[in-house]
Amino acid sequence: MTTVTGLVILAIIFAVYMAWNIGANDVANSMAPSIGSGVITLKRAIWIAAIAEFAGAVLVGSSVTSTIRKDIVDPAIFQENPEQFVLGMTAALLGAALWLHAATVMGLPVSTTHSIVGAIVGFGLVAKGMGGLNGWTLASIVMSWIVSPVAGGLLGFGIFYFVRENILTAREPNEACRYYAPYILFVFTVVFIQSFIFKGIKNLKLPLDFWGVLLAGVLIGVAVFFVSRYWIAARHGDSDTFSDRFFTFLLVSTCGYVAFAHGANDVANAVGPLAAVMGVWQSGAITVEVAVPWWVLVLGGSGIVAGLAISGWKVIAIIGSQITEITPQNGFAAQFGAATTVLICSQLGLPISTTHTIVGAVIGVGMARGIQALNLRVIRNIITSWILTIPFAAGATMLVFRLLEVFVK
Repeated sequence: MTTVTGLVILAIIFAVYMAWNIGANDVANSMAPSIGSGVITLKRAIWIAAIAEFAGAVLVGSSVTSTIRKDIVDPAIFQENPEQFVLGMTAALLGAALWLHAATVMGLPVSTTHSIVGAIVGFGLVAKGMGGLNGWTLASIVMSWIVSPVAGGLLGFGIFYFVRENILTAREPNEACRYYAPYILFVFTVVFIQSFIFKGIKNLKLPLDFWGVLLAGVLIGVAVFFVSRYWIAARHGDSDTFSDRFFTFLLVSTCGYVAFAHGANDVANAVGPLAAVMGVWQSGAITVEVAVPWWVLVLGGSGIVAGLAISGWKVIAIIGSQITEITPQNGFAAQFGAATTVLICSQLGLPISTTHTIVGAVIGVGMARGIQALNLRVIRNIITSWILTIPFAAGATMLVFRLLEVFVK
């Protein structure tokens, strides 16, 4: 087990590096619209995201994780050779992190989940060949390249179209916003509660069903509706900037929640393989599920925050300002449309990528103003990076795996 002990140390280092790259690349999903619209500064956004991401990762990050992310490879085929499994998981962490680092340097938003999946594909190929891979899971990931951005784009387009036609182009936009604000808050509350329960804190596995949460959301939404209508009627909404302030509030609220949910769910992309390595180190055997120590979640959360603070601005700039012009109104439409899409697709069991969804939603709100409002060159580069994610992460992992084999022998 001496070799495994050395690989555990490497896996810890690579996991922190992976978490750093998750923060640098993926946190743009939550913060880019608010920064691009000028609602909050980059510095303030980093503070909000750092607190929300760390809280999500540590407080409700998964305490138990599958040893193989997304069941790409069957763990049973490594039962006779656990050291090879540890070697592969360690290589996958570095392979995925290297691709994410390269994408971040180029300012390209890619899926961290697809990166670690691609890395494990590379591990499976180099260790066991095509026979060790789950073809259906890979097909579902390819499907998500289409489902995620299209669904996010359609919903983002629809939400912004409603806002534009009923509020922004009205004779008195602020008066129109005061009228529609309680209805928007009702829908926002219902979706937010559903999304928070089933996405933000899903790792807690609370004994709640969809219909019960929906009923609670509707009841709370009705209360919010009447309270907000009374508040606005009492002249609290009497302002020439009410529309901007209202959508600013919604946008910042949505961004904060998305950051919390991201920390809770995507920290597993960094600590999952590490937990698998530590499971073999502790027991000498491969198990289907392993416990994740609290300090590993802290490690992952800290790495995400560090990556966000140091390099997160690069991808934020692409999504927030270079795809299309972002305002508080269309920024909210994009962010809320993406969060709703992720919730709906998750409930239906459809493959989804948060990164692809938010980019699709931003493109959707841009399309609502016409094709000329979009930077097609940037969109082409982003889509190309999505297609390259799995093969590049897989290739990097295969190379790292072979190099590690040489050094650990």
